[in-house]
Amino acid sequence: MNTTIAPQQVARPLIPLQQHNDAPAVLGRDLHEFLEVSTEYRHWFPRMVEYGFTAGQDYVVKNDRVQDSLGREREALNHILTLDMAKELSMIQRTDKGKQARRYFIECEKQAKQAAPVLTEDEIVHQALAITARKVEALEARNQELEPKAEAYESFIEADGKYSVGEVAKMLGMGQNKLFRELRNAKILIAKGHLYNTPYQQYMHHFEVKARTIVHTNGQETVKHTTYVQPSGIDFIAKKLNVYAFKDVA
Repeated sequence: MNTTIAPQQVARPLIPLQQHNDAPAVLGRDLHEFLEVSTEYRHWFPRMVEYGFTAGQDYVVKNDRVQDSLGREREALNHILTLDMAKELSMIQRTDKGKQARRYFIECEKQAKQAAPVLTEDEIVHQALAITARKVEALEARNQELEPKAEAYESFIEADGKYSVGEVAKMLGMGQNKLFRELRNAKILIAKGHLYNTPYQQYMHHFEVKARTIVHTNGQETVKHTTYVQPSGIDFIAKKLNVYAFKDVA
């Protein structure tokens, strides 16, 4: 029987919502708990990311403090998810709880749109100018931060886009395989398993991992991960490995 979630149910959240970047979001552990997933969160979430979600776009890392069964506090990795990602994760579970969560998130989005104020043309222009001003301030602050760095390095760090590990290796004056090995030895990249050569969660903000599914001739599917370096990751890697031999890259 199809059911919908009435507005009064959303007032008493089925799953607690967060505000992130002026948009409703949900904590990964809250969703995991509601879905009653038997797999531990620390194992479950990386598997879910393999469905094609991107750090910084679909989710961000959040460190929480939780209590164990004895009441002792410990630090636990958590994530803030967009509602779009939360809906997809709920659907992937293929359970009644997953369907219920997905309908709940859809209703939350509807209510958020209905509650959004209607802006006048002047207010829209003012809002756009304010956003532009914040972006300009952020760029100016970034330029001041980069100013003391060497000229060759500065040209790379200010460039748009992301870099392959091979390109970063050239900047640092070494081969790609050696850089991968050094990053694994420094416990920055994962050294084995299905997430081999991808960053640990605490370093994810310096990287981007793209997953793609490969279908083999026998019909079997495997997921291949490719690690890219964010502009901030170049300085991070150089400091971690104590290497500053930047070279020009075409």
